[in-house]
Amino acid sequence: MSIEKAKQYLEEKGFGDRVIETSESSATVQEAAVALGVEPGRIAKTLSYITPNGPILILAEGTARVDNRKYKDTFHTKAKMIPYDQVEELIGHSPGGVCPFGINEGVTVYLDESLKNYDIVYPAAGNGQSAVRLMTGELMDITGAVSWIDVCKNKEVQS
Repeated sequence: MSIEKAKQYLEEKGFGDRVIETSESSATVQEAAVALGVEPGRIAKTLSYITPNGPILILAEGTARVDNRKYKDTFHTKAKMIPYDQVEELIGHSPGGVCPFGINEGVTVYLDESLKNYDIVYPAAGNGQSAVRLMTGELMDITGAVSWIDVCKNKEVQS
């Protein structure tokens, strides 16, 4: 089971006590925000893409949208999300619970700069009814991400 892989990974990293299991669905950003009682931006959504070098995950703040030009400039290929029916096979978690914890060998993880808007974020923890509470500064080490990147659209400032 996917959540067990994620929990084991988090235990090994010393973060097992931060896993939150909800009675409500947390499969989408909106559902997770309601279930956890936080603003949607604090949900660290995990986006699954396929590249010529294999599958990648990008963690971004919940309301961020990927900018296709920035993505292409960063990865030198067009943004192509992994088809729904291939996510679990390629990543190790099914849609709604995709997270950077306990993933398949060879999946590269990146963190989008949009996450830096928050001190605490909540990525999924392996299924559609879980999350893990993390400080943004802990993300690089705990996820094994290779780098911070900037592939999301800049938000317009409200005046």
